[in-house]
Amino acid sequence: MYAVIATGGKQYRVEQGQVLRIEKLEAEPGATVTFDKVLLVGNGSDVKVGAPLLPGATVTGTVERHGKAAKVSIVKFRRRKHYLRMKNHRQPFTEVKVTAIG
Repeated sequence: MYAVIATGGKQYRVEQGQVLRIEKLEAEPGATVTFDKVLLVGNGSDVKVGAPLLPGATVTGTVERHGKAAKVSIVKFRRRKHYLRMKNHRQPFTEVKVTAIG
């Protein structure tokens, strides 16, 4: 059984037992989170598609940990203009283990 959920401005295909890395949530590690924006639920050839959301469908998971992704360097450069701007960014994330699809 699998589902497609929307969270953090992105869509994810999830299955039960999968560990998912999503945008940072305000929840403590070990807490239970529920995703109610479910777009699709599939079980083999039986697929239910929402328009745009499935009413009453939820995906439940537990927060494993919080962290930061790998460092990304941002460089803005204009040749012959004495212009160089260098910055770095590390995007925060939350790892969630999917426990149930309902």
